[in-house]
Amino acid sequence: MNEIYDVIKYFPINIQNTLKEILSSNSKLEKDIHEIRIRSERPIFLGFANSNFGIDYIVSQTEILQILERVCENSIYAYKNQICNGFITIKGGHRIGIVGTVVIENGRVINIKYVTSLNFRIARQVIDSSNNILKEVINTDRNTIYNTLIVSPPGKGKTTILRDLIRKISNGIKEMNFNGKTCGLVDERGEIAATYKGIPQNDVGMRTDVVDNISKNDGIKMLIRSMAPEIVACDEIGTIEDVEAIEYALCSRSKRNLYNAWFKFR
Repeated sequence: MNEIYDVIKYFPINIQNTLKEILSSNSKLEKDIHEIRIRSERPIFLGFANSNFGIDYIVSQTEILQILERVCENSIYAYKNQICNGFITIKGGHRIGIVGTVVIENGRVINIKYVTSLNFRIARQVIDSSNNILKEVINTDRNTIYNTLIVSPPGKGKTTILRDLIRKISNGIKEMNFNGKTCGLVDERGEIAATYKGIPQNDVGMRTDVVDNISKNDGIKMLIRSMAPEIVACDEIGTIEDVEAIEYALCSRSKRNLYNAWFKFR
């Protein structure tokens, strides 16, 4: 099943039918869609790599709340921490951005009430998407990898490439005589492995151990202390705490026989 249908099942039936009718009229739309933006009392917008267009359907505030309740499996309170971070990740690694009236207490977000906009970003696993950069990442002389940052503007496929690199390095790359490595993946937002009840829904390799729903700082330390990975991978480096976690991993390399640390920069 196309990934888009994993997302639109969370919508009320009227919106589902509208989207299905549009998508079925053009298979390219179904393949290339990147996001669906839902705004209260405004049209739905479909986003693509370099364009977007609106649908003649005005979303009500009631429908926004219905969608949010379905995304949260009818327990919005259980997802409060994710909501306070401005997004929820669902099965398949799809991320839903959330905005509205923010409630702040003691300088930190404690809730988002009157949710008025949702942005469904479609996650897709693209097998072999990392092929063009393998020679830049793999150190064939030492049968390891180079410390690597993947940098680009948003929406250009960094996470997609990272996911495929993890899979290849974990499984091994026969054509490069590269042996598979034990990988530790910190999947803070659940977008890489897309675990569902602990089981990765995306293929991240047979030697990969995943810890998710945890900060990179804590997750990297947990993996190094408990699983002794040869490779450490994570997504979206953007805070001082993230940098400190990377330094911790690099300093642990000699102590724990880590070959390399591997990260993606936001």
